[in-house]
Amino acid sequence: MVRPTLAVLLLALGGCSSPAPQATSKQGTIEITGAATTASKHPYAKYIELAGFRLAESKPGQLEVKFVAVNHSEADLGEMDVNVRLRTTAAKPEDPPVAQFQVKVPALGSLEIHDVSAKVNTKLRIYELPDWQFMRAEFDITSPAP
Repeated sequence: MVRPTLAVLLLALGGCSSPAPQATSKQGTIEITGAATTASKHPYAKYIELAGFRLAESKPGQLEVKFVAVNHSEADLGEMDVNVRLRTTAAKPEDPPVAQFQVKVPALGSLEIHDVSAKVNTKLRIYELPDWQFMRAEFDITSPAP
């Protein structure tokens, strides 16, 4: 009499338990924490922040990069072209970036934020890229001319 009750109890507990966690895949997105750095002497450079980078593979050999551009000044800033480089944290200055691309940042009003996205060709698949904590972004403003 005890055994059928035990079997019913085990079945009830099994039905109430949550499913086993599934292994996560590196085929999702990569988030790069921290803002992009710049050594640019462009007058806008001290007011612009690029942050919140998210990388996703739109198709093999192509990444979709999304981030935000922030205007920290009280003045309106016009549209600008920006050269962005994604590097590993262990990269030396002479090492090539993991990915590099030009992107047009729309005009930013005083203290305004805009979402920006770009398609980037790469030889690496998303699962071959370093984890987010080993990636950083750098940028230079290429236009308008200072």
